[in-house]
Amino acid sequence: MIEPKYHPGEEILLDYAGGSLAEPQALVVATHLAFCPGCRRQVAEMEAIGGALLDDEAPEPVSLECLAEVMARLDADSDPVRLDHGQVQGGFGTGRRAYPALDPELIQIPEPLRGYLGVPLARLDWRFVARGMDEADFGLNMGPVKARLLRLQAGAAVPRHSHLGLEINLVLFGGYSDHRGHYHRGDLVIDDNTVDHRPIAEREAGCMCLSVTDAPLQMTGGLVRFLPARLRW
Repeated sequence: MIEPKYHPGEEILLDYAGGSLAEPQALVVATHLAFCPGCRRQVAEMEAIGGALLDDEAPEPVSLECLAEVMARLDADSDPVRLDHGQVQGGFGTGRRAYPALDPELIQIPEPLRGYLGVPLARLDWRFVARGMDEADFGLNMGPVKARLLRLQAGAAVPRHSHLGLEINLVLFGGYSDHRGHYHRGDLVIDDNTVDHRPIAEREAGCMCLSVTDAPLQMTGGLVRFLPARLRW
C-alpha cells in the first residue's frame, strides 16, 4: 500500500499520544495511523519518551491512612474495571460496539473506525447534503466536536467554504483535490479559517472521507441559499 503524503503534524500526534484529544479527533488520528507506519513510529516514540519521563518522577509519599482507604475500596469492588468502549485509548483504541458481520466495504475500513461504524456502509443513515454529496452520522459527537462520513460521487464538488474552526478529513476511499493538491486513501488534511476552497472528488472513483469538525463550516460560494438549512453558516 502506498503511504499517505499528508499527516496530522507533530503537535496533534503529541496530543494524541498524551490522550488530550476529544474522542472524535482521536478516532480520526488513530484511523490515519492504520494507514501510516511513519506516524505509528512517531506515536510509539512519543509514548516511550512520556513513559520514561514518568519513570523519572520522584514518587509522592503516601500516608498509611490513604493506603488503607485505597485498599479497602479495592476489596469492596469485586468487579473488574471496565473501560468506556466509546473511548479511543492510545494506539488504535477500541470500537464503540461489536459488528455482527463484515461485508467487503467494511473490511476495507481499518480499525478503530470499523468498530465504531458497526454496520455495512449501505446500512448507515445517509442524508443528502448537496448535489452528489451525502453524509452519515454514526453517533460520535462530543459537544461542538462532531464526526461523520462524507461520500462524494465521481467528479462531484463540495460547495466552496471556509472554516470557523478546524476541519480534519481522512480519505478512506478514492480521493479529492483542491487548489493546494490531491489527496488519496490514508491522507489526513487539516483545514482552518485561512483555507477557502472547493474540494472536487476524483472523476473515476469518487471519494469517501471521515470528517471531524469542532465548529461549523462557513459557506462562501454564491449558491449558499440553495443548501440545506443546517449548512447555511
